[in-house]
Amino acid sequence: MSNNILNLLNQHRSIRQFTDQPLTDEEVTTLVTAAQHAATSTFAQQYSIISITDPAIKQELGDITGHHWLEKSGHYFMLVADQHRNLKIAEATHADTTILRSFDKFLASTFDVAIAAEAIVTAGESMGLGSTIMGSILNHSQRVITLLNLPELTFPLLGIAIGHPAEQPGLKPRLPQPLMHFSNQYALPDDFDSQLASYDTTTADYYAHRNSHLKNTTFSQHIVQELQRDPKLRAELLQVIKQQGFNIDL
Repeated sequence: MSNNILNLLNQHRSIRQFTDQPLTDEEVTTLVTAAQHAATSTFAQQYSIISITDPAIKQELGDITGHHWLEKSGHYFMLVADQHRNLKIAEATHADTTILRSFDKFLASTFDVAIAAEAIVTAGESMGLGSTIMGSILNHSQRVITLLNLPELTFPLLGIAIGHPAEQPGLKPRLPQPLMHFSNQYALPDDFDSQLASYDTTTADYYAHRNSHLKNTTFSQHIVQELQRDPKLRAELLQVIKQQGFNIDL
């Protein structure tokens, strides 16, 4: 089966090199509108979007993420888990606000952010734009909170660098579906090892022949390398989430 939307989704690539053409106000509004019309848990709309246009803030975000190429994107969005707005609504009617601080509501905000982020990416690609979703803002979450003056019951979750692509990376191969799509119960196939070995060969070939940043690795090696990251890098996340007013024990 094939149609324009499926073709768009199946050709997704992360873009990290952009032309110097900024997004227009109309393009930004179009992307935010697309995010607003994405699914949201219980229609509580538990997220906010901040457009980052100040070069100094972009530079600091480059320091935080370690990816200064974001400063050259056509636009930068910060997506924030947000129960603060609903807190203000509840306080105005003297309603009990305990649940807004719960782990359940923090997760709901996280879902809303993730769905909105994908809507921005897909809408952008339909407009000829490219982007990268950046979880690396979590490297120093408290710095981001201070930088953006985020109030209680908010938490920065994802950044999106988006703009006019100056590159066209190869299509990165995904896992074979039998290794990630099951029926009724979680069940890795009996030939897991052989399927993984075949996928490792495919990914090794991709990394060795892609347009840039060539490297000699497989998917399995990539996973092991991910596990070797400094565990102290984001060790403060739980503490900062609590400091923002979320009671994750609730």
